[in-house]
Amino acid sequence: MAQESPKNSAAEIPVTSNGQLEDSHEHSFNRDLKHSLPVGLGLSETKITSHGFDSTKEGVVEAGPFPGGRAQQKSGPVVLAEEVKNPAMEKLELVRKWSLNTYKCTRQIISEKLGRGSRTVDLELEAQIDILRDNKKKYENILRLAQTLSTQLFQMVHTQRQLGDAFADLSLKSLELHEEFGYNAETQKLLAKNGETLLGAINFFIASVNTLVNKTIEDTLLTVKQYESARIEYDAYRTDLEELNLGPRDANTLPKIEQSQQLFQVHKEKYDKMRNDVSIKLKFLEENKVKVLHNQLVLFHNAIAAYFAGNQKQLEQTLKQFHIKLKTPGADAPSWLEEQ
Repeated sequence: MAQESPKNSAAEIPVTSNGQLEDSHEHSFNRDLKHSLPVGLGLSETKITSHGFDSTKEGVVEAGPFPGGRAQQKSGPVVLAEEVKNPAMEKLELVRKWSLNTYKCTRQIISEKLGRGSRTVDLELEAQIDILRDNKKKYENILRLAQTLSTQLFQMVHTQRQLGDAFADLSLKSLELHEEFGYNAETQKLLAKNGETLLGAINFFIASVNTLVNKTIEDTLLTVKQYESARIEYDAYRTDLEELNLGPRDANTLPKIEQSQQLFQVHKEKYDKMRNDVSIKLKFLEENKVKVLHNQLVLFHNAIAAYFAGNQKQLEQTLKQFHIKLKTPGADAPSWLEEQ
């Protein structure tokens, strides 16, 4: 004999005349439904959708939060509602902005070279920058010639020292020419000593001019390059704004004009700041240049004049005046006790 099938709890759902569930039996139905559902599917994940009697569809059980039910607490990482920024998207946005800025600046440079684009010019500042670049070339030439003179003087001093040693050796071995070789040995050694003193003054001159040319002036020219880049960006965004202002004004173009106006203002402030920085650096550079070159030119003149006049005391006094200390050969090498 066939076994009687268990009652389906869904068949015992009381409904009203319009096909809706009765409120008094809603909680008992949910309780029975909870026992009849498979393990792992709770009321917090269940929602009942009922249809009227005239519908051909039966009651449908849909997964979803049950209204009025207690939410289950799930273990695991907490996900914030705020969207997390994607580093890849940020990098992509930076690349896009950089590419757009590079395109605008390149177009501005080409249009200026072709004579089609307008260029912002500060006549006074541009003249000072041109003079600075021209002076830098001339100072580099002086520096190169001074280095050549130092190299040649070093070779001459080295030769004079060797010649003095040779005369001194012959004065000891040639008794009949002892005095003559001795006089020449002393003369060459004195010339070598004065040459070393002059070499110290020239090397000090070279070091000071090198610092002025390759550090101080170069730092100012680096600021000038930044100023020129800011000027190109300013002109590029100024041209874009002028082109948009000449076009029609409607709902599509007004946001673009407003955005272009904001970018133009940003680059204008940057350009004004860099122009002010260049003006200040050029002023300080001119003061520093005059002070440094004045001292170095006086040193160079006095040292050269004293050397060729044979005035050893004046030559040594010149080095003391500028606080120049000559390095004794072998003074930099540590002793054997310091190496232990």
